[in-house]
Amino acid sequence: MRLRKRFKTSLLILVCIAVLGLAVVFIFGPRYIDKQSNVVVAVNLPKVSADTAAFHQTLTIADMHEDILLWNRALLERHDRGHTDVPRLIEGNVSLQIFAAVTKSPKDLNYESNPSDSDMITPLVMFQRWPVRTWFSLKERALYQAQKLHTAAAESQGKLSVVTSAAGLSDYLASRGAGAQTLSGLLAIEGLHAIEGDLANLDDLFNAGYRMMGLTHFFDNKVAGSAHGLQKGGLTDLGKQVLARMEQLGIVVDLAHLSPTAISEVLATVTKPVVVSHTGVQGTCPGVRNLTDDQLLKIAHNGGVVGLGYWDGAICDVSPKSFAKAARYVADLVGVEHIGLGSDFDGYVTTGFDTAQLQYITQALVYAGFTQFEIRLIMGGNTVRLLKAVLP
Repeated sequence: MRLRKRFKTSLLILVCIAVLGLAVVFIFGPRYIDKQSNVVVAVNLPKVSADTAAFHQTLTIADMHEDILLWNRALLERHDRGHTDVPRLIEGNVSLQIFAAVTKSPKDLNYESNPSDSDMITPLVMFQRWPVRTWFSLKERALYQAQKLHTAAAESQGKLSVVTSAAGLSDYLASRGAGAQTLSGLLAIEGLHAIEGDLANLDDLFNAGYRMMGLTHFFDNKVAGSAHGLQKGGLTDLGKQVLARMEQLGIVVDLAHLSPTAISEVLATVTKPVVVSHTGVQGTCPGVRNLTDDQLLKIAHNGGVVGLGYWDGAICDVSPKSFAKAARYVADLVGVEHIGLGSDFDGYVTTGFDTAQLQYITQALVYAGFTQFEIRLIMGGNTVRLLKAVLP
């Protein structure tokens, strides 16, 4: 009897330890994964002059791509991990941040070739305790991330707003003024596998606030071929319908991650300017992910804007100097009016600075010989111009 009692007591203790262990994992695990996935490393940062620091505060800065909505990180609080949050965006003088939703990424992610039959986002959303409806639906994951941004805006006491139209963007920028402590966000989506093969779901995403959409991510889907997929094909029949509907609604078409064939087909089809929200260029950093000179020329002919990234896959290291080198290359090839910012902050990347430190990009552009007028275009003017031309 006494032995049985001891066994029950020991078993209860083990169960309690196991439950406590699981609680610790679910409470602190997501934070750990976030911190390990979105890293800032020490690099050689340029010395920012007083003149550049003052000039930086007069800029209208727009970043075309970042992924904080994927992580359990409160947008309105300042954090010691990752690359962004609203306080750091405001400190960096960002006027407009385009927040992207990630809904699926293959296991063993790589730039060369990925199948579509695995997904490492599913365990992440479960681990982060997202609503059950998001566990097995890509569309619901997108809707949940949109909800996160809208809720943060509603709770921000005017610090954060969400843009859904050209008029709304113009009104916000007119009211913001230089040095204002506010930020506006625009919703984007990384890959239209999130419509789950149903064109009608595109309208649901539009109604949730999405105004920029990439057709693919790291794998081929029912819309188009990916630069990182197995087939790397062009637009599907559904993809052609999707493209037409996006133009009707006023959704910005994003060529990031698209296969070369799909990029050519989109540019031959669209009637409005497109973006490549986060990328590099092969002229300064060779790689499957980065744009060729021919692609840059075609995008410029379309009137599009290329968002240059800050991570090593885009610029071959993570220094502001390398960003400016890529910007100079694109400017010399197709003109400065086709360059924007495409950080890919919080997108499983390592960078040399976070969003609060964007003045280092401004200083690097100064050192690269860009004029103040040209820097205004690169840091946000080009992106704002395109959004005003395309948004409903």
